[in-house]
Amino acid sequence: MAQISLTFLDGNARSYDAGVTAADVAADISNSLRKKAISAMVDGQHWDLQWPINADATIAINTMKEEEPALELVRHDLAHIMARAVQEIWPETQVTIGPVIKDGWYYDFDREEPFTPEDLSLIEKKMKEIINSRDPVTTEIWERSKAIQYYKDRREPYKVELIESIPGDEPLRMYWHGDWQDLCRGPHLQHTGQVPADGFKLMSIAGAYWRGDSNRAMLQRIYGVAFRNKEDLRKHLNMLEEAAKRDHRKLGREMDLFHMQEEAPGQVFWHPNGWTIYTQLQDYMRRKQRVGGYQEINTPQVVERKLWEASGHWDKYQEHMFIVEVEEEHAKEKAINALKPMNCPCHVQVFNQGLKSYRDLPLRLAEFGSCNRYEPSGALHGIMRVRGFTQDDAHIFCTEDQIEAECARFINFLADIYKDLGFEKFEIAFATRPEKRVGSDESWDHVEGALESAIKSTGRDFRLEEGDGAFYGPKLDFYLTDAIGRTWQCGTFQVDPNLPERLGATYIGEDGSKHRPYMLHRATLGSFERFIGILIEEHAGKLPFWLAPRQVVVATIVSDADDYANEVVAALQAAGVRAEADTRNEKINYKVREHSVGKVPVILALGAREVEDKSVTVRRLGENKTAVTSLDEIVAKLGAEATPPDLL
Repeated sequence: MAQISLTFLDGNARSYDAGVTAADVAADISNSLRKKAISAMVDGQHWDLQWPINADATIAINTMKEEEPALELVRHDLAHIMARAVQEIWPETQVTIGPVIKDGWYYDFDREEPFTPEDLSLIEKKMKEIINSRDPVTTEIWERSKAIQYYKDRREPYKVELIESIPGDEPLRMYWHGDWQDLCRGPHLQHTGQVPADGFKLMSIAGAYWRGDSNRAMLQRIYGVAFRNKEDLRKHLNMLEEAAKRDHRKLGREMDLFHMQEEAPGQVFWHPNGWTIYTQLQDYMRRKQRVGGYQEINTPQVVERKLWEASGHWDKYQEHMFIVEVEEEHAKEKAINALKPMNCPCHVQVFNQGLKSYRDLPLRLAEFGSCNRYEPSGALHGIMRVRGFTQDDAHIFCTEDQIEAECARFINFLADIYKDLGFEKFEIAFATRPEKRVGSDESWDHVEGALESAIKSTGRDFRLEEGDGAFYGPKLDFYLTDAIGRTWQCGTFQVDPNLPERLGATYIGEDGSKHRPYMLHRATLGSFERFIGILIEEHAGKLPFWLAPRQVVVATIVSDADDYANEVVAALQAAGVRAEADTRNEKINYKVREHSVGKVPVILALGAREVEDKSVTVRRLGENKTAVTSLDEIVAKLGAEATPPDLL
């Protein structure tokens, strides 16, 4: 029999018969590894322990210690185990697909009776029985005709349709968990007992159209989460509980910030409190950009089709655009316009006005650009995912030699802003050239080298994402981590020689000839709507004092303090503090409770003593203790706290 050589991570190699399995290799190394093994990495591919290896390769045996493959397998096996459990409880149920997703999995079922929350407990119980049975997981390769007949015999039309939609005519892999079978490419664990019975939980039930087509059958989707152990599951559930408390939609109602309604899906109705946050943040960004060397512009929201055709967006992005057709008077045909989904082509139009010289570069044009993109209704999520939004967008027109300096300058600019907004740390993801791209390798080498050098010059690390750049240039994405460990992609920096080429942007170089500028796309916050949502959830509504929409409520304890309350409010407002009086005939505890729910940072209570002493009793949000201080002292202190960080 032919021999193959398998090389391990330590560089050692062993010879085996062709067709050896990773399970055989694990057993050859040690009996303890055989018992702990869950899968392998063969030439970098995730490999089932049962699959034969027929050629020389590198190999590494995975155990539950290897987090990424372990979680993939646990979640994948649980999808099968859940489907099996459902069919054992309700045999008439038809199964469809059950992929692994972030933190868990889902599986779609066709069942006449709707699942109930109580059913989830029943399914979980059955799943644990299956896990405890330690049933073997086995796999075979079948010809398609055999697989189709198998599912036809068992009245599983969804599986038949899936097979018939798979391109090519290669045989298919089938898996069994005990006696229960499913079509699956694998890999899987070796028996159900390898799944941690205390590491998963079924979370919810939702509707889902078969294959995402609203004209097809409505199925029932069950979601689950899974981890390697009970402790990791507990941490995740605690995070979800904390996230629910911090949900910006809930806090938005309690703080009276905004609302959404059916007549304007994906559009935000900002209330006075919410708009105060928005304008304070925008004013701050405007000041930072001015100091950062940006010139602010404003471009039209409705732009004719021909510009989007010239930029390439009409062909590649049309499905996300809102199209506006106008019947122009006396025109031979309708004018077709689109609400701008992005600002880039319009910024090139500004650059193109007048003759530009190398002396004008770098030219930094910034806009708080109002954009509209069609998002499916199911993807909309409060103010985090909307159809109408405003970007803190800017484009830097520069020479190739200026890219590195501009990139470093932006990273420092962004870092300063994130720090002011409470995010001391962020991650940088560096996306490099894809397989399909334009431009020479020499040009890509130069630009990628410039970005890498720029990052290093700021003293920061980055995560490499090879091949994830745009077809025309590499990019940097900036990720924030919030108070409960979630990551948010906000900022971006992208090198683009393509759009200036398509839209005819030129400048006169030192040699007197026309040259194409590079266009650097950059955003710091991303969109105001989404970033405000992140801020609300990061701070659980307790925003930094300078951003809080209602900073101080002056609440009276007795009616005789009403005049003094108005005096206190006037003094605070003169010091730049957003203050208001609450002189209602209500008990002070009621007022404190109400304003605390609204996340007012400071409540100043006034009674007869405070009137006499010209003092105030200070209560800060989240604190039980109070303190008495003079009016002058609190006005000076809160005036300083109300000052935006860039003005201190």
